[in-house]
Amino acid sequence: MGAGDLSAALWQERRQLELLLFRLETQRLHAHAGNVQWLNFTASEVEGVLDRLRFEALASGVESAAVAAEWGLPAQATLVELVAAAPPGAWPEVLQEHLESLQELLRQLSDAARANEDTLRRLPPPVPPGSSPRVADTAGDLDQLTTAGNIERALAVTRRTTQPLLAHYLGGKRD
Repeated sequence: MGAGDLSAALWQERRQLELLLFRLETQRLHAHAGNVQWLNFTASEVEGVLDRLRFEALASGVESAAVAAEWGLPAQATLVELVAAAPPGAWPEVLQEHLESLQELLRQLSDAARANEDTLRRLPPPVPPGSSPRVADTAGDLDQLTTAGNIERALAVTRRTTQPLLAHYLGGKRD
């Protein structure tokens, strides 16, 4: 373990964040186009990336703790602290580049999640306002309920895309 392993883990985490951003943008485009039938699939894709991202975050956390110990820092040192403590050479610059890229990705993810929520909330309700839900006894009723479920699932998954632990690791505050 060492700074090279930490850098490799941070690269993997960056790739998953980029993929998450792509999946969110895909979801928003489908919602804009009125393709609500695909929202269930886009939500599944976002969930898959979130699962992989949790694994990558764990891996980079392990590598970060090892590097922190090697450089005389506490195991929970932030990336900002690691950059400051890095020995002379390439590591301060490499880790700083990771820090800046990860911060930018988090900003983009926050913007994308906000845009997705706004777009999903603006979709016309599948059940007319004021009507009470009833047991679906026709194909049309079932389609309306399915559409409502797809929209709700997409909203719920979109809300889960925040990365407070990563933001804290990057030197921000933990929410």
